[in-house]
Amino acid sequence: MLGYHKGVEKMQTYLHSVTLRPEKCKGCTDCIKRCPTEAIRVRNGKATIINERCIDCGMCIRVCRHHAKRAVTDPLSQIRKYKYKIALPAPTLYAQFKELQDVNFILTLLRKIGFDSVYEVAKAAGRVTEMSKSLFQSLNKRPVISSACPAIVRLIQIRFPSLIENLLPIMSPMEVAARISKQQAKALGYKEEEIGVFFISPCPAKATDVRNPLGIEKSYVDGVISIRDLYLELLCYVKEVSPETIENLQKSTYDGIQWAMSGGEGKALGIDKYIAVDGIENVIRVLEQVENGTLGDVDFIEALACIGGCLGGPLTVENSFIAKSRLQRLKKHEQKHKQFINSLRDWDLSFSIQWSKAVDSKPVLTLDKDMQKAMEKMEKLDKIYSTLPGIDCGSCGAPTCRALAEDIVRGQAHIEDCVFMLRRRVIEMAQSMVQLSKKLSFPTMGQIKKENEQ
Repeated sequence: MLGYHKGVEKMQTYLHSVTLRPEKCKGCTDCIKRCPTEAIRVRNGKATIINERCIDCGMCIRVCRHHAKRAVTDPLSQIRKYKYKIALPAPTLYAQFKELQDVNFILTLLRKIGFDSVYEVAKAAGRVTEMSKSLFQSLNKRPVISSACPAIVRLIQIRFPSLIENLLPIMSPMEVAARISKQQAKALGYKEEEIGVFFISPCPAKATDVRNPLGIEKSYVDGVISIRDLYLELLCYVKEVSPETIENLQKSTYDGIQWAMSGGEGKALGIDKYIAVDGIENVIRVLEQVENGTLGDVDFIEALACIGGCLGGPLTVENSFIAKSRLQRLKKHEQKHKQFINSLRDWDLSFSIQWSKAVDSKPVLTLDKDMQKAMEKMEKLDKIYSTLPGIDCGSCGAPTCRALAEDIVRGQAHIEDCVFMLRRRVIEMAQSMVQLSKKLSFPTMGQIKKENEQ
């Protein structure tokens, strides 16, 4: 499974892909300001991650200038543990290469570096689209929110638990691809333990989702390799692949490939009243509107944590805007292949791709399980917050003044962590010392000298 290092702590039942390297942390406040769930604090000059709040969106990886945050994924060498090795490339991988006209070029490269077979996640996305269309009509709650991005699902669990019932209860294309590809491998005579399925990922949230899947009991993915790590490996074999040696492996159409871009899922579903929102901060604003009932007439929300969708994932190589342009060009080259691809008979689904397990809320923002104590702590929090300057400067190591007040109530910080409160306390102490000295009437140096002379 994933190669998590010793410094990572458990978040209830799973480990995070996003981790901190303290030796590289300079104690700046860049990360605490941009974390969407306020999961980071700076204490004693170093950042710390509050495991219960982290959703592995990778925002801290993007903004950290000192590279103190990283995503822990599997090395390519992990595939050697298995007799039959299957690659599940995210369609984002295709957009990392210049002047790509044929997806088969990338799929052939994957075979060159050691994989025995390739099953495109874009192909599975087509299957998910088919199932989503029928399932969408049976759901009464509106707007329906896409569950394809695990970071968004975890965001909803923590910050918007009332919207859990709005989520589309269906497996991700990654998980569907893993299950179908394993079925195919077993049909070839391989045993379960001999088959290794590896997802080629643009983001750390997928690595966490494999460790602790949402909506299902267990993941069929055996490892996650980042696109960034695999990119250099693939480049080493580029010159070994010529037009004559390219294998005809592609089974996906552009309908599935476009899932990598913001709006791709919505377009594939063919829903008229839908919006595509990318970027975790933009998603939060939209979900707040949904929660408040002020969004408007929308039936479906495609919400993706990264700007530009999966193309903007923190584990990618190429600029997301360049990557989008490349992916769009693939559509022109696909037309002559589409009829052939659609004529291919894929493995029949022998399993339901709907969620088999409820996605529960994670009330990490509550102050206490006991309602009475929670109310008392909330009153204390409000009282402390009213005394703070309210400028959210981050100097205290918390993202906002309210977050600091919450930390104080939880016993994880002190009021003097605020530089303004510390200065006020120092001034008060100085004034008290002056008043105390007056009351004690200490003799002056002149008086002491005169007494000594006598």
